[in-house]
Amino acid sequence: MTTNTLAELDADVARCRRCPRLVQWREQVAATKRAAFADETYWGRPVPGFGPPGASLAIVGLAPAAHGGNRTGRMFTGDRSGDVLFQALYDVGLASQPRSTRPGDGLELRGTRITAPVHCAPPANKPTPAERDECRPWLVREFELLRPTLRAVVVLGAFGWQALLPVIARVRPLPKPLPRFGHGTRVPLPGEPPLTLFGCYHVSQQNTFTGRLTPAMLRDVLALAAREAGLI
Repeated sequence: MTTNTLAELDADVARCRRCPRLVQWREQVAATKRAAFADETYWGRPVPGFGPPGASLAIVGLAPAAHGGNRTGRMFTGDRSGDVLFQALYDVGLASQPRSTRPGDGLELRGTRITAPVHCAPPANKPTPAERDECRPWLVREFELLRPTLRAVVVLGAFGWQALLPVIARVRPLPKPLPRFGHGTRVPLPGEPPLTLFGCYHVSQQNTFTGRLTPAMLRDVLALAAREAGLI
């Protein structure tokens, strides 16, 4: 992969058609739509990462939502999970506004990049291991491009944690035994420049509606990571 900038990488991601099941599903959803969005034109393509070049903090999720990122074309945008995440980012000073509705809505992230190990919306929000592995080169290149400035990573959920470790292993050594996911886990990684992983429960409705992840819990992890990244 020869992309030299995040902008080039994002453009290449948006053209990807590597996984037939995901291509079929994302395009089917974009054609049939949800009734509430019947008048909208869905993005219906892979959703690239979002955030400025030179970010010192990365947030890694799972995959775009069928009627969220797959509709709007921006990670964690247009669904309730994203509403929770962006409110928390705003509360700790990492986002210019508390809601993300669509590209061009004026939202800017400060020193923060949001991405995922799978860039297409999967059926039932469950990508297969093969789809995760097929998408991995995009995340590897993204982290290679971020390496000079990246100082902290917040991983939302166990799937993202498991998907990210092989990516990190491509750019720096990992401790042994491999760190396990847990909410509030903090793992300083060996190597230079300094990089620290933080675990956080995913902002899925299953977690936020049941109280497994509260706004205060999310803000606490983001604030710790932001301090590690030198952003607050």
